[in-house]
Amino acid sequence: MFDIIRAAGWPIWPLLVASIIAVALIIERGITLRRNKIVPPGLVENVIADFRRGGVTDDMLARLGVHSPLGRVLAAGLRNVRSSRDVMKESIEEAGRAVAHELERFLTSLGTIATVAPLMGLFGTIVGMIEIFGSQTPNSANPQQLAHGISIALYNAGFGILIAIPAMIFYRYYRGLVESIVVDMEQEAVRLVEVVHGDRKG
Repeated sequence: MFDIIRAAGWPIWPLLVASIIAVALIIERGITLRRNKIVPPGLVENVIADFRRGGVTDDMLARLGVHSPLGRVLAAGLRNVRSSRDVMKESIEEAGRAVAHELERFLTSLGTIATVAPLMGLFGTIVGMIEIFGSQTPNSANPQQLAHGISIALYNAGFGILIAIPAMIFYRYYRGLVESIVVDMEQEAVRLVEVVHGDRKG
């Protein structure tokens, strides 16, 4: 592996840094974006049951606020339970936007790496081509310098593509996952509003 890095020349180092960052972001988002942690099954049913038993209490809101992202959204709505249905929905939407922003954290960085990595590889290719042409003289050619230039050109181009493909796949996957989770949260929050305002039984 070290021989490949040495053959690829100095342009490979920014690509290595980008690959490490991409792997770290993929792992971090994979741990964070677990649906069961964000939208715990049965949470709305438990909240509705607690609400029917004793109404909204400060202890209930505090527990919901630290329970999960969905819990924070539901707590925001329950703080305005005595207000109109529209006010309650607005408070839920505001909290939902904040939660959605947190869920999308680092995804822009991952998408940027997926976009920039091939360009970084192309830059390495250009550096390799410059070395190739720089080693040529009218009277003689340096085979060792020629081989080194070709190594820089090919290794950097290949490594840039190798980084970009999984980064783009996970970026698209996580974006779709976040959108799906946000829709689930909206549905659960709307169900709570309808139950609290007597539009449905459960």
